[in-house]
Amino acid sequence: MADATTASPSMMTGASETERLQPKRVVAFIIMVFGMFMSILDIQIVSASLTEIQAGLSASSTEVSWVQTAYLIAEVIAIPLSGFLSRALGTRLLFAISAFGFTVSSLLCGFASSIEQMILWRALQGFLGAGMIPTVFASAYTIFPRSKFYIVAPIIGLVATLAPTVGPTVGGYITDLMSWHWLFFINVVPGVIITIGVLALIDFDQPNFALLDRFDWWGLIFMGGFLGSLEYVLEEGPQYEWLQDTSVAICAAVCFVSAIAFFWRVLTAEEPIVDLYAFSNRNFAVGCVLQFCIGIGLYGLTYVYPRYLAEIRGYSALMIGETMFISGLTMFFMAPVVGRLMQKVDLRYIIAFGLVTFALGSWQMTWITREYDFYELLVPQILRGIGMMCAMVPTNNIALATLPQDRVKNASGLFNLMRNLGGAVGLAVINEVLNDRTDLHISRLQDRVTWGNTTAVETLNNFTQRLQGMGDAATMAMKQLSQLVHRQAQVMSYGDAFFMLSLFYVGLSLLVLFVNKPPSMTAGGGDAH
Repeated sequence: MADATTASPSMMTGASETERLQPKRVVAFIIMVFGMFMSILDIQIVSASLTEIQAGLSASSTEVSWVQTAYLIAEVIAIPLSGFLSRALGTRLLFAISAFGFTVSSLLCGFASSIEQMILWRALQGFLGAGMIPTVFASAYTIFPRSKFYIVAPIIGLVATLAPTVGPTVGGYITDLMSWHWLFFINVVPGVIITIGVLALIDFDQPNFALLDRFDWWGLIFMGGFLGSLEYVLEEGPQYEWLQDTSVAICAAVCFVSAIAFFWRVLTAEEPIVDLYAFSNRNFAVGCVLQFCIGIGLYGLTYVYPRYLAEIRGYSALMIGETMFISGLTMFFMAPVVGRLMQKVDLRYIIAFGLVTFALGSWQMTWITREYDFYELLVPQILRGIGMMCAMVPTNNIALATLPQDRVKNASGLFNLMRNLGGAVGLAVINEVLNDRTDLHISRLQDRVTWGNTTAVETLNNFTQRLQGMGDAATMAMKQLSQLVHRQAQVMSYGDAFFMLSLFYVGLSLLVLFVNKPPSMTAGGGDAH
């Protein structure tokens, strides 16, 4: 049976500039994009509503964090697996199974009556829904002619960046207007429509069921141990002092051993579960590094901004969502602009511009104070949206559009894995920076807030006078001063985190020097070597 990637007539004849888009395939692709949007959105949609879920399921704060962690661990294991399954089952069957499984598990999440049930169904939701993400990327670069990449690339780039950015906004609105159950119920109707649409319209390729006979179960076990434990270490490490916590230390050991076994297996197996030879293409390898680093900023700032607004400004989930919406709006309007630029400007210049713009947006936040509100965050968020779109969309093209057709499906899984791993590493590093720098600034501020400091003494006296007649005024005033110092230390640590991101992305912009010049977006074909 022919390999799935060689079955399409358009692939056998080669994409040419004169090739016309088939309306049926365009509609099928749009339906797939909606499926990918749902899957990526659900990473972040519950983040603004964890408190409500915790109260509804009578869970502890540690237990409810697993609602997010279980999804991420399952997803990060399933994404690289999708390449093999897409070749074995075909795009049509794999996407339909993913969409239907995601829909059913969403329904089960909404009906969960205990935290244990919720964690189980969230893991299932993440594992089944993950197959939709790389399948859309692979389809975009195999079913469309190269002359149309400037249209499809911004679409998938917009969805990949917009979905996690607006996740907290959508989650906040839904929880505020209805209840947290509807975070999951809202997926049901679109999920059913997507499943039916995919089964009716997709004819991109044919399955190769014979591959299932050579499925590498050991490779799957080793990959699950490697990626699953790595995700757990990165998620839980910062709050539990890393290897000082027993569970984190055990998972780190499992990760190390499984990683060795996994790489040995994929390099020696007859039919490896993941094809790592795509990294021999320099543009793909550098593109994956860029995608990993872009993931740090994409998920990192989607975490930092809401955390600042909640901890320092005291915003509700709905108010956070309304403030964060600016980045998403900017990305939406930038998508067609980037598409046009890709036709006329060297992709490497667009990426470098995007990374520097992103760094500039972070740099403006290094002077953050506890007074920063919507208008102070406006320009940094606009710059973030512009930078993210300019960096991500051309990176997708440089990494995937220059690969041979028979490697795109496997490579797409690896490419999307890099974005998620980048996000996990970014969150771990940012959490560590916030924790360590907060402690450092508290120590420094406490050294200055002494009885010899006139401002500190006046502030303490004002607090004491204000609290007269409400109990032990002196003790309560001292506590308020301590809280003020702690909050100021937190704000300073946010400034340090933004400064770190600024330097990182300015340095990262130099990485485009190692990318071979990609072929013209309007060229008929040809691989970069």
